[in-house]
Amino acid sequence: MKKLNPIEDISPTAKPSASLAANIQFIQQLLASPDDLVIRNAATARGQTSIAIVCIDGLADKQFVQQLVQMTMALSSVDPTSVWIGEHLTLQEIKRSSDWDDSILSLLSGDTLLLVEGSPEITIAGSKGWKSRSVEEPQTEALIRGPRDGFTEDIRTNTALVRRRIRDPKLRLESYRIGRRAQKEVILAYIEGIVNPMLIQEVRRRVETIDMDDPEGSGFIEQWIMDNTLTPYPQILNTERPDKVAGAVMQGRVGILVDGTPFQLILPITLTSFIQSPEDYYQNWLLSSVLRVLRVFAVFIALFLPGIYIALLEFHHGLLPSKLAFSVAGSREGVPFPAVVETFLMEGTLELLREAGIRLPKSIGQTIGVVGGLVIGEAAVTAGIVSPVMVVVVAVTAIASFAIPSYGFAISIRLLRFGIMLAGSIFGLYGIVLALILNCIHIVNLKSFGVPYTAPLAPLRLGDWSDFIIRMPIRAMQRRPDIMETMNEGRQKRHEKEGRNG
Repeated sequence: MKKLNPIEDISPTAKPSASLAANIQFIQQLLASPDDLVIRNAATARGQTSIAIVCIDGLADKQFVQQLVQMTMALSSVDPTSVWIGEHLTLQEIKRSSDWDDSILSLLSGDTLLLVEGSPEITIAGSKGWKSRSVEEPQTEALIRGPRDGFTEDIRTNTALVRRRIRDPKLRLESYRIGRRAQKEVILAYIEGIVNPMLIQEVRRRVETIDMDDPEGSGFIEQWIMDNTLTPYPQILNTERPDKVAGAVMQGRVGILVDGTPFQLILPITLTSFIQSPEDYYQNWLLSSVLRVLRVFAVFIALFLPGIYIALLEFHHGLLPSKLAFSVAGSREGVPFPAVVETFLMEGTLELLREAGIRLPKSIGQTIGVVGGLVIGEAAVTAGIVSPVMVVVVAVTAIASFAIPSYGFAISIRLLRFGIMLAGSIFGLYGIVLALILNCIHIVNLKSFGVPYTAPLAPLRLGDWSDFIIRMPIRAMQRRPDIMETMNEGRQKRHEKEGRNG
């Protein structure tokens, strides 16, 4: 594991002593002798050397620690030298350290320290045994067809889920430790021989610049290493699905696994990554293509429909068919607010209902969202505050935003929608077109770790269109994305020799 931020309270020059009492005193002073600090002392049968077993109650597996104590006592007749523990203790995960920084971090992570009188080395035995959530179906990315396992908060479980899917000896899991106080383990997952070396080098550089007290979750990592912080668009994809990370790594992308969170990261990404779902690859290509087109249509509805409604009612009545214009005008008779106020009022209420539904317990959250929307909408129409057409527009917009697979991207669309509504209320359709042009200029200039955000549309890469809006049959998807500039382009055996590195 690569150390980035040492524990601040430990001097870089501090090293374990050959004195057992001095080492125990150092640990007690550093941790302020907490109640959950367990120290078991033992002496060999010869009475020459003392041994101490140190762990944190609640983090270490009690049964394992008890077995370790019994093994230590059983081996008391062996001469306890600095090699004693490593030679005679048959443990699956055991290592030695002559550094307090690594030893204390291991102790606080649930491992057990074995200290021997006369030895300046500390033996670290893997004994993590805290309670953790079992592998369950992802809560935010449910599929009709596909695997049901999702990431958990335990990073070792997550690496195992990735390895189960990528049984390639060239799969690399590169570990880092970040955070000055609440330190977290971060793992870069990639396949050597496929990923572009320049990409993995850039990812390493950015991860090594992370300097904060507590990288609480993957969201902190994402915000630190992203290219542009002045944009509502996510530039790194987060997911709970191991199959999604495995598929991205096979394409030449990099996965970032963060300890303590089920949401892991994928980079680099493009704009089309947010309308693609793992389910697209588990069913017929025609059905997947239709669903992707439907999602693109949903993005445009969620972004522009309320703004177009405002523009048509306030500025461009002539663009509506006569019967529709009369119907809309009749439904708005008696409404005291102009269309722009009516729209902002209903959209703001919808966002409040969404947030309330998320924060409430699951058993009543969905009920509040559905019933609250129906009751408030019906009451507002009955009271003459809004028109029935406005309720329809808001409902269709909400449904369209739910059809977007990426929750982070859907939030960005919800935020930008209010800007489109404001532009439509000031300049009409001209304002909406101007907002669209400015938005296009913005996203064309965005990059995700050097990869253009709008690829393969701009720059045009026709080779990547086999998995763009239309997903071609599996047999036609012969190469990895050109935009990734992988070292091995061929995804099928007959095309491997045509890759950059063959």
